[in-house]
Amino acid sequence: MEKTLVRNKRRESRGDRVFYAVNLTILLLLAAIVLYPLYFIVIASISNADAVLGGRVYLYPVDITLVGYSKIIERTDVWLGYLNTIIYTFLSTVISLFVTILAGWALSRKSLPFRKFFMVFFIITMFFGGGLIPFYNVVSSLGLLDSMWAIILPSALSAWNLFMTKTFFEVGISESMIEAAEIDGAGQVRTFLFVVLPLSKAIMAVMALYYAVGQWNSYFNAMIFLQTEEKYPLQLVLREILIASETTTGGSGETILEQYRLANQLKYVSVIVSSLPVIVLYPFVQKYFAQGVMIGSLK
Repeated sequence: MEKTLVRNKRRESRGDRVFYAVNLTILLLLAAIVLYPLYFIVIASISNADAVLGGRVYLYPVDITLVGYSKIIERTDVWLGYLNTIIYTFLSTVISLFVTILAGWALSRKSLPFRKFFMVFFIITMFFGGGLIPFYNVVSSLGLLDSMWAIILPSALSAWNLFMTKTFFEVGISESMIEAAEIDGAGQVRTFLFVVLPLSKAIMAVMALYYAVGQWNSYFNAMIFLQTEEKYPLQLVLREILIASETTTGGSGETILEQYRLANQLKYVSVIVSSLPVIVLYPFVQKYFAQGVMIGSLK
């Protein structure tokens, strides 16, 4: 009997090892597919432009140079775009977080008048939009063209984030705690500020991350609504660099080739420079990320 159990255990362990080996191989392959483009951008940014254009950069940098980084430091438009993006992202995240948390809490209360109407109203916006021309006309009629508010206000609320926040409040905030606060004499505002908000750090961190990353990577609204180059965000400046790397005009053939080399190298350097703040921010909210997403997606 004991020999049979040991044999079965040995067979099971051998099968587990094969299963784990296959899973590990698949995961490593997927990780390589995801990470290699990021790694290539890093090594291409410090490699000689001719080596990158010639396809000689695969696994390690070739003829290491920091010319791209030195050139991008000298570009005032990049740093001005950096400053604009930081301002847009900070203001947009604060306003969006304020609106989303308040609206999510209100929709989570069954006592809210016309609650079903508001729910349907927000759901419709998730599936239907007015289109680009009506969107532009609305922004124009409000006098927001060529201002930072044309970038911030249209993205102040995401219906998807709103419903995730609403679900979090319904699941994560106990009704008994709300009733206990009311019995102690706390009004709705005081209950929200001193009971609900301290228990909502997870969803607040997740919403801040979602809105900040979305605004940081956004360039379409800026491309449509901004005419003054001094107001361009970093991503729009980066877009101009990417376009410049594909089209060069004017000057001799040698000058055009030099411009193309520089633009191509600046392309990789700009991607790294624009991604650094998000990479730095993520570890601080990582511990809240999984918790907030899981709780907010139970229903």
